[in-house]
Amino acid sequence: MNERIDHMKYLPDMEVLDSTLLDEVISEMEAYDYDKYTAEDVKRAINNDSRTPEDFKALLSPAALPFLEEIAQKAQEETRKHFGNSIYMFTPLYIANYCENYCIYCGFNCHNKINRAKLTLEEIDKEMKAIAETGLQEILILTGESKKMSDVRYIGEACKIARKYFKVIGIEVYPMNSDDYAYLHECGVDFVTVFQETYNSDKYETLHLEGHKRIFPYRFYAQERAIRGGMRGVGFAALLGLDDFRKDAFATGMHAYLLQRKYPHAEIAFSCPRLRPIINNDKINPKDVHEPQLLQVICAYRLFMPFSNITISTRECERFRNNIIKIAATKISAGVSVGIGDHSGEKKGDEQFEISDPRNVDEVYSAIEEQGLQPVMSDYVYV
Repeated sequence: MNERIDHMKYLPDMEVLDSTLLDEVISEMEAYDYDKYTAEDVKRAINNDSRTPEDFKALLSPAALPFLEEIAQKAQEETRKHFGNSIYMFTPLYIANYCENYCIYCGFNCHNKINRAKLTLEEIDKEMKAIAETGLQEILILTGESKKMSDVRYIGEACKIARKYFKVIGIEVYPMNSDDYAYLHECGVDFVTVFQETYNSDKYETLHLEGHKRIFPYRFYAQERAIRGGMRGVGFAALLGLDDFRKDAFATGMHAYLLQRKYPHAEIAFSCPRLRPIINNDKINPKDVHEPQLLQVICAYRLFMPFSNITISTRECERFRNNIIKIAATKISAGVSVGIGDHSGEKKGDEQFEISDPRNVDEVYSAIEEQGLQPVMSDYVYV
């Protein structure tokens, strides 16, 4: 096997920011001893009007699990206070699944034998038209992480097409430099989401064996570069179950918290994905992150950063998604396909992972209404 590149060392084409955020987040995470928190610490965190990082630590600790009902009630109060009954709807669109990274837990990884595909611009238009006809007004555009097969101009052209059909456009693609984010913002992108996967650098190094994604600090600073490129919002996530989920959830929250303090105008969003089985490997499942723990993490994010959007994806089942939008989640995906070309009925490429909730847009819309909530297709008006 060839000697692997240093996962902490930037490659020549990677922009380096003059920022101490990484050191701050990692030192906070490494110092986090969640077993030291007591029931009294948790009660104090629940009852505080605003929560400090110390409260956030308590809410994520094992000591908080017996108080899950009270935490959920308080999270629901915060959600209704800041978002009313609104639940935003969107769908992801995978336009390519070529990838240059070797991430051992991902169905798209470059060594996995799957059907690879990339939509043409005409096919992208057809897919987006089909999605728009369901009534959705927000789309999340995704690719595998291959600059060669899905370069910035290709993604930009897809975003220009999306602007014809949708009011809000997000992207979840490979991390870029600030000037590339600025270009995509000009093409119509509003939001950038990047999953750090795990904030444990040593574990990260063992999971990401090849490709640009191996470079841990470059991925970490993607959201900051996106904000500097003009994006109005950024999304954060760890892939819960890859490592110690409490430390990863804490680091994710601190990453978002410190970045918003640095850029107060930036809108913040969280995703809370758990590992899902992938093609050619159905043994991949989250470690120790069962539904109570997932609920705990989501509610802790809500109480720590109450103004943030929280997305619940189709990695979770219909029952859990129906319940969590009553408590803390503010954004839900619908009519989801994680393959390439599925929305217009002409599938070309394989999926990234297995989904758990296959409901279409109308079914999710009705489920939201049945909870006494209001489905919202767009939160933004261009003038």
